[in-house]
Amino acid sequence: MGKTYAHIDGRLRTFIEAQPVFFTATAPLSGDGTVNLSPKGLTGSFVVLDEQTLAYLDFAGSNAETIAHLRENGRITLMWCAFQGPPNIVRVHGHGEPVFRDDPRFEELLAYFPTIDPIPHGLRAIIVVTAELIRDTCGYAVPFMAYEEDRDLHGKRFAREDDESLARYFEKKEHIATSIDGLPGLPLPLPPRTL
Repeated sequence: MGKTYAHIDGRLRTFIEAQPVFFTATAPLSGDGTVNLSPKGLTGSFVVLDEQTLAYLDFAGSNAETIAHLRENGRITLMWCAFQGPPNIVRVHGHGEPVFRDDPRFEELLAYFPTIDPIPHGLRAIIVVTAELIRDTCGYAVPFMAYEEDRDLHGKRFAREDDESLARYFEKKEHIATSIDGLPGLPLPLPPRTL
């Protein structure tokens, strides 16, 4: 039932790009550390860069666990489920890296996301994932669910923030600069974009 793939292409890429939501999982190296699992899914915030590389936009939120774990060890798993159509689950196990706004690669990577305006969402970083193991499984037990539309609440909430007020918002949150397990999280104040 499960199959391993060498590349993200063809039917596999089509499936991944068609899903309105995906999940990210990361963990610290410490055996008693906190595993983090996050849903992602604003339309246009995810892209397959090539047959081994994926990227997604990391927006403002109340923690930065994924960033902290990637900064410590780079381990990440991305997962997509078919909630409509034939049952399928795809997992990409790999190495992730947060590319921050002051990184010379940031603007070049941002160009891969032409349909989403990063400003209203408080864009913090672009997460780039290099696939090391690509697998799919049946998904027979995943229920049918219908996608209606993206929520507009995130964009509305963070559209009123500029870099200065966004930095103040992040500084008030307990697990932005430091993870739940005490790892370095998002660099604060936010690095400026190098245009």
